[in-house]
Amino acid sequence: MLMGNCLLLFLWCLLDKSFVSPLHSSSQSRMGKEQHRNLMAHRKHGMMGVHRVKRGWVWNQFFVLEEYMGSDPQYVGKLHSDLDKGDSMVKYTLSGEGVGSIFTIEPSTGDIHALRSLDREEKPYYTLRAQAVDVLTGRPLEPESEFIIKVQDINDNEPRFLEGPYSATVPEMSPVGTYVTQITATDADDPTYGNSARIVYSILHGQPYFSVDPKTGIIRVALPNMDREVKEMYQVVIQAKDMGGQLGGLAGTTTINITLRDVNDNPPRFSKSIFHLRVPESSPVGSSVGRVKAHDLDSGKNAEVEYSIVPGDGGSMFDIYSNKNTQEGTVILKKRLDYETRKAYTFKVEASNAALDHRFLHLGPFKDTATVKVNVLDVEEPPVFSRLSYRMETYEDTPVGIIVGAVTAEDLDVGNSPVRYSVEWRKDSENCFDIDPVEGTLSVSEALDRERNTEHNVTVVATKVNNPLLSSKVTVTIKVLDVNEFPPELAFVYETFVCENAKVGQVIQIISATDRDMPAVEHRFYFKSPSQTRNRNFTIRDYGNNTAGVVTRRGGFRRLEQSMYLVPVVVEDGGYPIRSSTGTVSVRVCTCDTDGSLFSCNAEAVFFPMGLSTGALMAILLCIVILLVMVVLYMGLRKHKKKDTLMSSKEDIRDNVIHYDDEGGGEEDTQAFDIGTLRNPKGIKETAQLQKIRSEDEPNQASVCMANEDSEDIRAYIHHCLLENSTPPYDSLVTYAYEGEGSVAASLSSIESWVLEPKEEYRNLCDWGPRFKTLAGIFKEHESIYEPNGFLLVNV
Repeated sequence: MLMGNCLLLFLWCLLDKSFVSPLHSSSQSRMGKEQHRNLMAHRKHGMMGVHRVKRGWVWNQFFVLEEYMGSDPQYVGKLHSDLDKGDSMVKYTLSGEGVGSIFTIEPSTGDIHALRSLDREEKPYYTLRAQAVDVLTGRPLEPESEFIIKVQDINDNEPRFLEGPYSATVPEMSPVGTYVTQITATDADDPTYGNSARIVYSILHGQPYFSVDPKTGIIRVALPNMDREVKEMYQVVIQAKDMGGQLGGLAGTTTINITLRDVNDNPPRFSKSIFHLRVPESSPVGSSVGRVKAHDLDSGKNAEVEYSIVPGDGGSMFDIYSNKNTQEGTVILKKRLDYETRKAYTFKVEASNAALDHRFLHLGPFKDTATVKVNVLDVEEPPVFSRLSYRMETYEDTPVGIIVGAVTAEDLDVGNSPVRYSVEWRKDSENCFDIDPVEGTLSVSEALDRERNTEHNVTVVATKVNNPLLSSKVTVTIKVLDVNEFPPELAFVYETFVCENAKVGQVIQIISATDRDMPAVEHRFYFKSPSQTRNRNFTIRDYGNNTAGVVTRRGGFRRLEQSMYLVPVVVEDGGYPIRSSTGTVSVRVCTCDTDGSLFSCNAEAVFFPMGLSTGALMAILLCIVILLVMVVLYMGLRKHKKKDTLMSSKEDIRDNVIHYDDEGGGEEDTQAFDIGTLRNPKGIKETAQLQKIRSEDEPNQASVCMANEDSEDIRAYIHHCLLENSTPPYDSLVTYAYEGEGSVAASLSSIESWVLEPKEEYRNLCDWGPRFKTLAGIFKEHESIYEPNGFLLVNV
């Protein structure tokens, strides 16, 4: 039951918002008269009934003066709770901004003091929290409450101009009340408390030219017709005072530099009415003659002066230029002067402002005039040509020495000196013309070629005889006229095609021509077919605009019959004399689609009408080449194998000794056997062929001993072996032993075979006996077979 009553009391305390009530107090912070019911009675009798408890806090908003200068802490106020019975059982605590350093509280009484002086401009108020707690238990008797201590302002800050000093401009001659500028002063004091921050403006220096509005600080013109040319700068001092300008208020000042802005209220004025100028007669056009100047009191663009020459006698020879930097007028020469013609000129110059201000036109015209007199000075001048430049024409085939034209120059001075002419020689150009020094006539000195140079620029110099230092030059342009010397030619090497299904009158090619001649007017070419030949296939159609067309005269072209046509074209020009040339247009017959699109013009179309492509044709040709190479290699291998037949055995054929019991027939027995046949059975066929070979040439009976019939086969075999490289180079028929010392022929062994000179007389072999008849016949038959070095090696 007790626990339930305590819980209800706790909830009632949380829900009651009026538990704390303010204490209306001034600086003394008195206690409220309202008494609180005895809280101890509630604790004693329990929470049988719930009674509403009034707020225990009694306090008000506290104020503290800034800049407090007393020695004791400044009293701020007092906090008090209704639960405080004065028995020192309640303790007051304080927390928040400045607690401990600025503010302190007496725990038993609740008195609050400020420990140091405060500045409102630094911090205008402080927020703190207060609470009353039981001294014995330390439990809060009241909920924590928040209050504010506000720093009360005093007039301790003067008005200040944060952006001063100021600068401003105003047009001169402005009317009274014209706005100049506005200034603003600020006061750090509290504007909501008293008059500490209420500012009033006043002018201390600058009257009577300007005035200031006391509330807004707007400065205006107070004096009319202020002229910049009289005084341009004004310095105005403005004061700002708080407390509404009352006595005792604080004040601040600032300076405004006001500049009068120029307006065009002054016309230009010449310093004198007449200007005297002199100029030599030899001065070139555009040269300066002299200067004039008009002064304008204004500045900037308002002071810009424009000069002009008043139309009249003498003014047409000169012009004037306005210099915006110096505001001067420069008189320049517009035409050439001649002392002998006129010696002086007089004209008027006018000076005016470029930009006018219509507000001041009533003051008078904004321009001024002055007279300029120009005296021409006499100068000895060089000769003068009758023209500034000369143009002449001549044909490129003009003979040397023919006159092309003439130039004329004269001395205009009083002395009237004679003039001599010459051509200025230049290294970088051809000098194809000469000039007569007295008459000034130009003539051709070298052959001209228009295709090489169409124009020649010749500089002619005219010199005074009385004063050779005075000379003048003129340019003579000589144009070389063309002579029709080159025939026209076709512009390109034309190669075109005609479809097999082309129709009669079809244009297959447009042609044009060129000509190395350069006529004065555009070329005119004429095209036609040669008159001496009639082309049944094609004709030339001239379009009359320097082009022509190659036109078919028939249809049904066939490539198999003729794949190429050469069409002659005659081109003539319109020059004199008429030149012409004959060109050729190559026309290839091609296969085309039905709409005339080119299908094929290549050679494979002739051989493969079915449309075999070029790639397929190349593949076929490559296969054929490979087969041919294989056949050649095969034949070469067979031939090489055939030559090595007798050498195929690993054993040396000289090691084979054959024994037989038949008695030989001596040296004439040449058909007994064949070692090659015995060694290689495959050579039987060759042996049979060798036996059929016979010599075609019969030996000369008068000079050589004829061999008998038994030696015919031997001679044919040796002949075959000499022609074939397959025959071994050693003895294979008959082996002879050493004949002895008494032999006429000595040894006939192959080891000691003789080497005979090719020119040695071999017919003496017949004198050696019947055994050498066969050998003599062999030499007779092979007298032209020798080694490259001229010797014949004989192995028997």
